[in-house]
Amino acid sequence: MSTGTSTPSSSKTPTSTSDTDIEQLLSREASAFQRELEVERILKAFKLNPYDILDIDESSKPEGIKRRYRQLSLFIHPDKTPHARAPDAFDLLKKAESELSDTAKREALDATIAEARLQLLRSHGFSTSTQDDDPKLRGLVPSFKVQLRAKVKDLLIEEEVRRRKAVKMNLANEGLEARKKEEEVATRKRKAEEDKTWEESRETRVDSWRSFNNTSKKKKKTKAQILG
Repeated sequence: MSTGTSTPSSSKTPTSTSDTDIEQLLSREASAFQRELEVERILKAFKLNPYDILDIDESSKPEGIKRRYRQLSLFIHPDKTPHARAPDAFDLLKKAESELSDTAKREALDATIAEARLQLLRSHGFSTSTQDDDPKLRGLVPSFKVQLRAKVKDLLIEEEVRRRKAVKMNLANEGLEARKKEEEVATRKRKAEEDKTWEESRETRVDSWRSFNNTSKKKKKTKAQILG
């Protein structure tokens, strides 16, 4: 009887997916989901307020705004996000960053926000010097921050309506001026054509006058001969 030692089977069993692989897969799926959610948030943000689009505080410094823009633009970049409207969201981010980088535009926006804050404080009977951390503001429902955002939205819409009306009026005035100029050009052109026609018919008029004079002289001569 053989006493040799048996060796383990060399056949391989299928290797199951490791926990690490599963975690990486779930992480990628979660990341893709978060990207799509961020695209949706940007698309739903109030388009006239770049702070809302970038989801950043009004007190942010220029370098903070640029950093936030870089983070979001990389996060929802169309090359990394399967969302169909990722390019639209990307363009909105770029426009928002551009407006906040424009000193004049940002100052105008900040002035509107400050005006909205004053109006909101007055509407609640609070002093205009009331600070955001004042206990009186904490008890408001909806919160002061939510109310302020709504007030800012109202004022920005009013400004946009006025701006569009002004543009429309300017276009109407420009159209009126354009029509006046066209009428002036048409009048000058018509007068030039009349002068040209008058000049071209001059010889004909002169010939007609000469013919008339000659006929009159002949009649007079004939009459004088008859009477003589």
